[in-house]
Amino acid sequence: MTVLACALPAAPAMAAADEAEEKLFTFRDARITESSGLAVSPTHAGIYYTHNDSSAAAEFFAVDGAGRTKAAFRVSGAQARDWEAMAASKDPATGRGVLWFADIGDNLDGAWPDISIYKVMEPASLRDATVPAVRYRFRYADGARNAEGIMVNPRTGRLSVVSKEFTGAVYEAPLKLRTGRVNILRKAAAAPMMATDAAYAPDGSSYVVRTYFSATLFRPSGDIITKISMPPLDQAESIAYTADGKALLTGSEGARSPLYRVPLPERALASADSRPTPSKSDPSKKASVAAAETAQDERGLSGQDILIWLAAALGATAVIAVIARRSR
Repeated sequence: MTVLACALPAAPAMAAADEAEEKLFTFRDARITESSGLAVSPTHAGIYYTHNDSSAAAEFFAVDGAGRTKAAFRVSGAQARDWEAMAASKDPATGRGVLWFADIGDNLDGAWPDISIYKVMEPASLRDATVPAVRYRFRYADGARNAEGIMVNPRTGRLSVVSKEFTGAVYEAPLKLRTGRVNILRKAAAAPMMATDAAYAPDGSSYVVRTYFSATLFRPSGDIITKISMPPLDQAESIAYTADGKALLTGSEGARSPLYRVPLPERALASADSRPTPSKSDPSKKASVAAAETAQDERGLSGQDILIWLAAALGATAVIAVIARRSR
């Protein structure tokens, strides 16, 4: 969560969608005040999941296409220290939906010795209930950092965390997660500056990383496909693919916040699956290639724009630090 939503400059050269964006609905539930995570249900058609940001209970909401809450679920065996993101996947053995909740916010970049991600089997019925969670603890191989995005590759089942930094990165978790020890997150690719969320396409052909002012589409290799313009939001926090993978869903924090559908351009969809993911790859090479492309893509911002953006972000970080220290 960031204190300032800042009037930041939009990056140029965005890919224009073939269709217009549309507002799907507004969250009607008065309990949904800081919609930070977003996922499409893997098994319930037309259902979207969301959860609140920090200082909220360990709970999530199932919402229909009109913005009405169909069910609220409490999560047992979980803490909500700073829930920032969620993801959805399917258990390949059973076909059941799996929901992942990321307690990964760390505005002081090292306040917590480790972070947690909770695995919850998707409820079969959309009725208020308490559901159990399995907790996985994580630590970054290269030191603690703030993060607000998680995603699950549907082709491999691998979980990734996307850091929220000026030099952000995608960190991959071990393919097999363990509950009895801390799992190590290792840098796999570069990510856009100050990422607020991320998600994989349902077919695994691409993934998207959201920032406050745009979204960037990537191949699984970490190569950039294109940037996608996003609707103006008070505080852009969440992103997900639609069930058919042809559009993005994006939302904002705040009471009665909206959820938008942003169609992907046909050329972006074609490009996403144009090159197969190598079976073996060098993570350092992937990171360097993505970093170079990201740097090239960001050169459209003027020096003045970047200075304004940095000043605003640093001011927000300072305010957060003060609040966090007082609350500890």
